[in-house]
Amino acid sequence: SLAELLQVSRTPIREALSRLHAEGLVLRLPEGGYSPSAPDLHTVSELYEVRRSLEFTALRRGGHDRSRLVDLRDEWAGLDAPTDDAECGPEFVLQDEEFHLGLAAAAGNLALVDLLVHVNERIRFVRMHDFLTADRVGKTISEHLGIVEALLDEDLDAARQRLDSHLEISERVVEQRAALA
Repeated sequence: SLAELLQVSRTPIREALSRLHAEGLVLRLPEGGYSPSAPDLHTVSELYEVRRSLEFTALRRGGHDRSRLVDLRDEWAGLDAPTDDAECGPEFVLQDEEFHLGLAAAAGNLALVDLLVHVNERIRFVRMHDFLTADRVGKTISEHLGIVEALLDEDLDAARQRLDSHLEISERVVEQRAALA
């Protein structure tokens, strides 16, 4: 039925469902077919812990590439926060991920960036619920700018505190919304 609905052959649908199953996003039903899986909040919490560790490790490295930080700041300073919840959507999570990857890349450890990419891929399906209100997107933009400004000022303590608060708020929002979903 999905192949008919999307007007494609069955092969890409079968491959997509197999990949979604391998990633834990859908369950294979015993009688055939697939069903969306419910988020495992314990695993999400563990992955947030890993994410936090990776991001703090990158932050503690110091010696961040200043030009990358300036580019990151300028990019986020140029974003217009939505004024209406209808303007918000789950695609903002990709911009958020790019910010955090940019911070990690500015620290100069590409292996750490690769690990962060993998963690982000595993929690993206619940993180999309984080950015569904204009208020939340606006606060995220402001928090990101505060983190980058602290790094540009070479105030690692302030950057760490701001990143810690930012990640804590995000995790709390995601857990609440995932539990409701």
